[in-house]
Amino acid sequence: MFFENLHEISNIVARTSCAIFAIPPETPLNLPYALYLRPDERKKTSIITVEQMRDFLKLAQNHETRDRFFVITPAEAMNEPAANAFLKTFEEPKPFYHFILLTETPNALLPTIRSRAQIFYQKKPGRLDQAPTANQKNLEQAKKLIAATPANLPQLATEFTKSKTNARGQILTVIETAIELLYKSYFKTKNPKFLTKLQDFINLHQNLTENGHLKLHLVADLC
Repeated sequence: MFFENLHEISNIVARTSCAIFAIPPETPLNLPYALYLRPDERKKTSIITVEQMRDFLKLAQNHETRDRFFVITPAEAMNEPAANAFLKTFEEPKPFYHFILLTETPNALLPTIRSRAQIFYQKKPGRLDQAPTANQKNLEQAKKLIAATPANLPQLATEFTKSKTNARGQILTVIETAIELLYKSYFKTKNPKFLTKLQDFINLHQNLTENGHLKLHLVADLC
């Protein structure tokens, strides 16, 4: 999804339990009652550790009656244990708690986090004309999936799943690239057919993130 001005962020995050903003991590946010988690500068590290994350999440254990905002920046600084600890908390969000992740590289986050949060890109002049940041192979595969017909989906599914190393992760990256292409295509053309395809790809991403069968969902979810 796209937003135009930074002042929109407060309204966006108030409507979601977890939002990822593809903006510079140092961007100031006008959020009341906000708490921040960053790498520990005193230790001269660029990593957010699981110990830091656990201490941070303890602050989200109270029962609030007003909105509280928890900002993780830069979100890609979370190491894998920290990201997994965060995931367990926001899978069962409490009322009035909102998590905000700031990163210029959303694809660097765990697929399980990306699939459960909403990703927002700031709409800037020329941004909708920019190709996704994926490599050329992933970009071409994403275009193939978008253009695929029910008749050739089985062949594509076989082609995409033949990798013996991390096939699921590679396919999720391709699907994320396709989702970005569809978002941009819709905002540029306002053609509702892109929204229809977009929902199919979002459902596919969710199913594969939850360890659904690769070939089955590649075919069934996109038919």
